[in-house]
Amino acid sequence: MIGGTASLARNQVAAAALEFALAAPILLIMLFGSLEVGLNLYLKSVLEGAMTQAGRSSSLQLAQAGQSTIDDLVRSQVHAVLPDATVTFARRNYVNFSDRGRPEDFTDSNHNGAYDTGECFTDENDNGVWDADVGKQGLGGANDVVLYTATLDYTDVLPDFSTLGMTGVRRIVASTTLRNQPFSVQTARVTRTVCA
Repeated sequence: MIGGTASLARNQVAAAALEFALAAPILLIMLFGSLEVGLNLYLKSVLEGAMTQAGRSSSLQLAQAGQSTIDDLVRSQVHAVLPDATVTFARRNYVNFSDRGRPEDFTDSNHNGAYDTGECFTDENDNGVWDADVGKQGLGGANDVVLYTATLDYTDVLPDFSTLGMTGVRRIVASTTLRNQPFSVQTARVTRTVCA
């Protein structure tokens, strides 16, 4: 009977070890995945908060000369959480909030509903080419509406699971739309018709 009890105990230990060996990778993936999702959500929150503060500062006249300082403040808040993260910025300015995402007008010569090379268009952002968005690059001037976007790229902090189809590179985008304060007389935008 004693031999049977020892054999049963060995079998139970072996079964427990096998169960752990099968369950451990799944549990580790779930644990690391949860930590990565948590980090991503926290970074998104930090970036959005920093962009809200930066948006307020960007609408002032002194921001015309201090855009890089404002960008550096956002970067420093992100780098306090993840020092190796890369943060890039883009600014597009518009006359009105309703202009955001609006394409430049064009003459649809072939009636296909899309701009084709050679069709005449109204160049509202003064860059000489037809654009699907009328916004101009930069902070703009007094009373202009500005779309200020930050893109945060970082590599997974936890183990690489590329064998499971995960890329290991994460991207978070945060933006704010604001209207510049009326710090000076707004210059009128010059539009011209271009037929190429």
